[in-house]
Amino acid sequence: MALPRRWRHVQAVGAKSRRLGHLVAPEERDLLVAAAWLHDIGYAPGIVDTGFHALDGARWLLRQGFAPRLAGLVANHSCASYEAAERELAEELAAEFPLEESPTSDVLWYADMTTGPDGQDLSVEERLAEIRLRYGPNDLVSRFWEKAEVPLLLVVDRVRRRMADQPM
Repeated sequence: MALPRRWRHVQAVGAKSRRLGHLVAPEERDLLVAAAWLHDIGYAPGIVDTGFHALDGARWLLRQGFAPRLAGLVANHSCASYEAAERELAEELAAEFPLEESPTSDVLWYADMTTGPDGQDLSVEERLAEIRLRYGPNDLVSRFWEKAEVPLLLVVDRVRRRMADQPM
Protein backbone atom coordinates (compact mmCIF):
# COMPACT_ATOMS: atom_id res chain seq x y z
CA MET A 1 0.00 0.00 0.00
CA ALA A 2 1.41 3.36 -1.06
CA LEU A 3 -0.10 5.44 1.75
CA PRO A 4 -0.75 3.20 4.79
CA ARG A 5 -1.03 6.04 7.29
CA ARG A 6 -3.47 7.95 5.07
CA TRP A 7 -5.48 4.74 4.63
CA ARG A 8 -5.82 4.34 8.43
CA HIS A 9 -7.09 7.93 8.61
CA VAL A 10 -9.57 7.40 5.77
CA GLN A 11 -10.93 4.18 7.29
CA ALA A 12 -11.51 5.90 10.61
CA VAL A 13 -13.16 8.94 8.96
CA GLY A 14 -15.44 6.58 7.05
CA ALA A 15 -16.39 4.70 10.20
CA LYS A 16 -16.95 7.91 12.17
CA SER A 17 -19.16 9.30 9.40
CA ARG A 18 -21.27 6.16 9.49
CA ARG A 19 -21.65 6.52 13.28
CA LEU A 20 -22.65 10.17 12.86
CA GLY A 21 -25.06 9.49 10.02
CA HIS A 22 -28.03 10.13 12.30
CA LEU A 23 -27.06 13.83 12.17
CA VAL A 24 -28.05 14.12 8.51
CA ALA A 25 -31.26 13.32 6.66
CA PRO A 26 -31.70 9.58 6.00
CA GLU A 27 -31.38 10.10 2.24
CA GLU A 28 -27.99 11.83 2.80
CA ARG A 29 -26.32 9.09 4.87
CA ASP A 30 -24.88 7.05 2.01
CA LEU A 31 -23.56 10.21 0.37
CA LEU A 32 -21.89 11.27 3.63
CA VAL A 33 -20.20 7.90 4.08
CA ALA A 34 -19.09 7.77 0.44
CA ALA A 35 -17.60 11.27 0.69
CA ALA A 36 -15.80 10.28 3.89
CA TRP A 37 -14.25 7.21 2.27
CA LEU A 38 -13.22 9.23 -0.79
CA HIS A 39 -12.23 12.57 0.76
CA ASP A 40 -8.48 11.96 0.46
CA ILE A 41 -8.46 10.00 -2.82
CA GLY A 42 -6.54 12.86 -4.43
CA TYR A 43 -3.40 11.82 -2.55
CA ALA A 44 -3.29 8.48 -4.39
CA PRO A 45 -0.44 8.02 -6.85
CA GLY A 46 -1.76 8.29 -10.37
CA ILE A 47 -4.48 10.75 -9.37
CA VAL A 48 -2.24 13.63 -8.30
CA ASP A 49 -2.29 16.41 -10.89
CA THR A 50 -2.16 19.87 -9.32
CA GLY A 51 -0.82 18.63 -5.98
CA PHE A 52 -3.98 19.88 -4.28
CA HIS A 53 -5.58 16.64 -3.16
CA ALA A 54 -9.12 17.94 -2.76
CA LEU A 55 -9.30 19.26 -6.33
CA ASP A 56 -7.36 16.37 -7.85
CA GLY A 57 -9.60 13.84 -6.12
CA ALA A 58 -12.82 15.59 -7.12
CA ARG A 59 -11.77 15.85 -10.74
CA TRP A 60 -10.83 12.18 -10.78
CA LEU A 61 -14.21 11.24 -9.29
CA LEU A 62 -16.00 13.11 -12.08
CA ARG A 63 -13.85 11.39 -14.72
CA GLN A 64 -14.84 8.05 -13.19
CA GLY A 65 -18.53 8.93 -13.47
CA PHE A 66 -19.27 9.71 -9.83
CA ALA A 67 -22.02 12.22 -9.04
CA PRO A 68 -21.08 15.91 -9.13
CA ARG A 69 -22.38 16.44 -5.61
CA LEU A 70 -20.09 13.72 -4.22
CA ALA A 71 -17.16 15.24 -6.10
CA GLY A 72 -18.11 18.66 -4.71
CA LEU A 73 -18.09 17.40 -1.15
CA VAL A 74 -14.63 15.91 -1.71
CA ALA A 75 -13.41 19.08 -3.44
CA ASN A 76 -14.47 21.33 -0.59
CA HIS A 77 -13.91 19.18 2.49
CA SER A 78 -12.35 20.68 5.60
CA CYS A 79 -11.82 24.28 4.52
CA ALA A 80 -10.30 23.29 1.18
CA SER A 81 -11.07 26.74 -0.24
CA TYR A 82 -8.40 28.20 2.07
CA GLU A 83 -5.80 25.74 0.83
CA ALA A 84 -6.89 26.45 -2.75
CA ALA A 85 -6.23 30.15 -2.15
CA GLU A 86 -2.71 29.39 -0.87
CA ARG A 87 -2.10 27.29 -3.99
CA GLU A 88 -3.57 29.94 -6.30
CA LEU A 89 -6.33 27.51 -7.30
CA ALA A 90 -9.27 29.22 -5.58
CA GLU A 91 -10.93 30.39 -8.79
CA GLU A 92 -10.66 26.92 -10.37
CA LEU A 93 -12.06 25.23 -7.27
CA ALA A 94 -14.98 27.64 -6.94
CA ALA A 95 -15.82 27.49 -10.65
CA GLU A 96 -15.77 23.71 -10.85
CA PHE A 97 -17.10 22.81 -7.41
CA PRO A 98 -19.25 25.39 -5.62
CA LEU A 99 -18.99 25.24 -1.85
CA GLU A 100 -21.82 23.35 -0.19
CA GLU A 101 -22.87 24.37 3.29
CA SER A 102 -25.11 21.66 4.68
CA PRO A 103 -25.37 19.21 7.57
CA THR A 104 -23.75 16.62 5.27
CA SER A 105 -20.71 18.77 4.54
CA ASP A 106 -20.49 19.80 8.20
CA VAL A 107 -20.41 16.21 9.42
CA LEU A 108 -17.81 15.28 6.79
CA TRP A 109 -15.57 18.13 7.95
CA TYR A 110 -16.11 17.16 11.59
CA ALA A 111 -15.24 13.51 10.96
CA ASP A 112 -12.09 14.45 9.06
CA MET A 113 -10.90 17.08 11.48
CA THR A 114 -11.46 15.00 14.63
CA THR A 115 -9.56 12.00 13.27
CA GLY A 116 -5.78 11.85 13.42
CA PRO A 117 -3.41 10.60 10.75
CA ASP A 118 -3.37 7.10 12.25
CA GLY A 119 -7.13 6.94 12.71
CA GLN A 120 -7.16 8.02 16.35
CA ASP A 121 -9.92 10.22 17.75
CA LEU A 122 -8.70 13.74 18.46
CA SER A 123 -10.33 17.00 19.37
CA VAL A 124 -10.22 19.51 16.53
CA GLU A 125 -7.70 21.52 18.56
CA GLU A 126 -5.45 18.45 18.89
CA ARG A 127 -5.84 17.73 15.18
CA LEU A 128 -4.82 21.25 14.19
CA ALA A 129 -1.84 21.12 16.56
CA GLU A 130 -0.81 17.76 15.07
CA ILE A 131 -1.04 19.15 11.52
CA ARG A 132 1.04 22.20 12.41
CA LEU A 133 3.67 20.04 14.09
CA ARG A 134 3.80 17.58 11.18
CA TYR A 135 4.11 20.27 8.49
CA GLY A 136 6.07 22.94 10.35
CA PRO A 137 5.28 26.62 10.76
CA ASN A 138 6.28 27.80 7.27
CA ASP A 139 4.53 25.14 5.21
CA LEU A 140 1.61 26.06 2.98
CA VAL A 141 -0.64 23.70 4.97
CA SER A 142 0.16 25.41 8.26
CA ARG A 143 -0.34 28.82 6.66
CA PHE A 144 -3.78 28.00 5.32
CA TRP A 145 -4.91 26.59 8.68
CA GLU A 146 -4.03 29.90 10.32
CA LYS A 147 -6.72 31.47 8.11
CA ALA A 148 -9.15 28.54 8.14
CA GLU A 149 -9.21 27.73 11.85
CA VAL A 150 -12.09 30.02 12.82
CA PRO A 151 -14.44 28.83 10.03
CA LEU A 152 -13.55 25.23 10.85
CA LEU A 153 -14.32 25.76 14.53
CA LEU A 154 -17.72 27.20 13.57
CA VAL A 155 -18.53 24.03 11.61
CA VAL A 156 -17.34 21.81 14.45
CA ASP A 157 -19.50 23.78 16.88
CA ARG A 158 -22.56 23.30 14.64
CA VAL A 159 -21.97 19.55 14.58
CA ARG A 160 -21.43 19.39 18.34
CA ARG A 161 -24.74 21.23 18.89
CA ARG A 162 -26.46 18.81 16.52
CA MET A 163 -24.91 15.90 18.45
CA ALA A 164 -26.22 17.30 21.73
CA ASP A 165 -29.70 17.71 20.22
CA GLN A 166 -29.72 14.23 18.66
CA PRO A 167 -27.83 11.80 20.89
CA MET A 168 -27.31 8.32 19.57
